[in-house]
Amino acid sequence: MIELCKVTKNYGRVVAVNRLSLTVPRGEIFGFIGPNGAGKTTTIQMIAGLISPTSGTVKICGVDMAEDPSRAKKVIGFIPDRPYLYEKLTAMEFLKFTADLFGVSPAGFEKKAEGLLALFSLANWADEIIESFSHGMKQRLIMAAALLHEPEVIVVDEPMVGLDPSAIKMVKELFKEFAAKDKTVFMSTHTLHIAEDLCHRIGVIHRGRLLALGTVDELKEMARADHADLEELFMILTDSKSSGDLRI
Repeated sequence: MIELCKVTKNYGRVVAVNRLSLTVPRGEIFGFIGPNGAGKTTTIQMIAGLISPTSGTVKICGVDMAEDPSRAKKVIGFIPDRPYLYEKLTAMEFLKFTADLFGVSPAGFEKKAEGLLALFSLANWADEIIESFSHGMKQRLIMAAALLHEPEVIVVDEPMVGLDPSAIKMVKELFKEFAAKDKTVFMSTHTLHIAEDLCHRIGVIHRGRLLALGTVDELKEMARADHADLEELFMILTDSKSSGDLRI
């Protein structure tokens, strides 16, 4: 699971994330939404251990990221919004590099890698140089790499960017299956209809603070908008908070 306790991140005088406390249990797909500059990516990067909070604690499966970052990161599969890859490697070479980083057994690597490449429709490109891949292919490869070490937690920033409709459907089913195995997905996205369709709970962040947290029905109750979809709720919640009218 993921536990954030009073997490704050400052960049000079700018407070990107302000005393954020949040718990995401096992078996949950959690959606994290907010306007540009709200603090979503900063939060994602702190959860993944890419940056350290100015104050507060981040725990992954009970492990404090600050105290034992290597152990905490070993149970995370991180999928960034932009697929940063070593593009002079082949797809299989990149997966082998990733496997070595996470200590995946060499005995089981080939079978796992081939299975993941097939799952993400990349089997025919296993030995092709990554720089020849399309953006969508690169995104699918980074997802395959994130799952290679069988993580307990997936942390993903804009998972559907660059994917075609069939790949989006496959990824949605993959996340559902992952959560059904009592594992956790933390997903930041601007694609609100996907968040509404996929996530058990949703958190709304604005100006570094958590505005609202709950199921879509609970958010409707907070916003006093029983018939609104998530896009409408998002606008109501962020606009109401800006004017001080929202009561949560």
